[in-house]
Amino acid sequence: MKRIAIIGGGPAGLRAAEVAAEAGAEVTLFDAKPSVGRKFLVAGKGGMNLTHSEPLEAFASRYSASAASGELWSSILAGFAPADLRDWATRLGAETFEAGSGRVYLKNLKAATLLRAWVARLRALGVRFEMRHRLISVTPDSTVLISFSNGANAEADALILALGGASWPQTGSDGQWTGALENLGISIQPLVSANCGWEHDWNPDFLRLAEGKPLKNVTVRAGEKQFRGELMITRYGIEGGPIYALGKTLREMPTPSIAIDLKPAHSHEQLVSKMESVRRNFSAEARQRWKLSDAAFALLARKEWADADSLAREAKNCVIPLKGTRPIAESISSAGGVCWSEIDSNLMVKRLPGLFVAGEMIDWEAPTGGYLLQGCFATGSLAARSALAWIKTPAARQ
Repeated sequence: MKRIAIIGGGPAGLRAAEVAAEAGAEVTLFDAKPSVGRKFLVAGKGGMNLTHSEPLEAFASRYSASAASGELWSSILAGFAPADLRDWATRLGAETFEAGSGRVYLKNLKAATLLRAWVARLRALGVRFEMRHRLISVTPDSTVLISFSNGANAEADALILALGGASWPQTGSDGQWTGALENLGISIQPLVSANCGWEHDWNPDFLRLAEGKPLKNVTVRAGEKQFRGELMITRYGIEGGPIYALGKTLREMPTPSIAIDLKPAHSHEQLVSKMESVRRNFSAEARQRWKLSDAAFALLARKEWADADSLAREAKNCVIPLKGTRPIAESISSAGGVCWSEIDSNLMVKRLPGLFVAGEMIDWEAPTGGYLLQGCFATGSLAARSALAWIKTPAARQ
């Protein structure tokens, strides 16, 4: 049997091991931590959101990356689509359901239970697990030579790297692999925070009123993009789905800021009309007449208002300048990684035939909602199929 080595025991690496072992390859999976799937378990806290139900074309558009990768995502996802991920979970005894938002969740099963069933299946397929093996170098040759920090070495006919990004480093996804790949001449985009909170210096008086309070059903705009959802006021700034989705846009702005429409269901004129008899105490009156939440009222009450027209304009376009992202260790995911220009459509590193990459270590990002896990499963599947073709078909080596 041909040997495939996989380094990284997250969803992308585990899925690659499963595909390769099912095809009859001799698979060894290495990980720096004492156990696999640690970030998978983190993703399952509060309910495991596996994927999303929207059509594939719209699904593929959720992935932000370089122009070189744009056409790839449709084919990557077609090779292991959201429906395939749901079928995979069912085969492991985990039923799924679609929420009203379109997100697909596990139904009555925790992430830990699914992970145990998954690892048991991999062991039954013959996958070997080598824990506490941190990659330090890769030497491409007629076979791939791999060295680890514990002094161990390994050889394989093909190598799949699924080393993750740099968020949640306590799970093993710490981004320390970048040096080893840069030593091989592989271009890496710096790893940065994605799906994360953004910082703003709030006034202490404002925080006393608003800290920990939500801004529900607001529209948030940055540049030409906008998203509707819920934000949370925090001591350091703002969290929430809309600002996560705007992360790439905000990072590209020289002076990042967001504009919040606190009452998207009402026009400026409608808001003014509700205040027609008010002559003073405009913020307090708006709190009642516009049915403002505590956080929305606190935002508007930061200033004194002389008329309803100005207050309504602020409610429809409340601009918040932002200092920057929260640290990458706190972020849900990261952007950056192996440049798409370095890999082919099979996720093989062009200058190092036989070396494949998968998961979050490639330069892509996606919003929360099931897109992150789906991307990891899909790229893991493709990397494994490509590695199998490489070692089994002489023509694949040309």
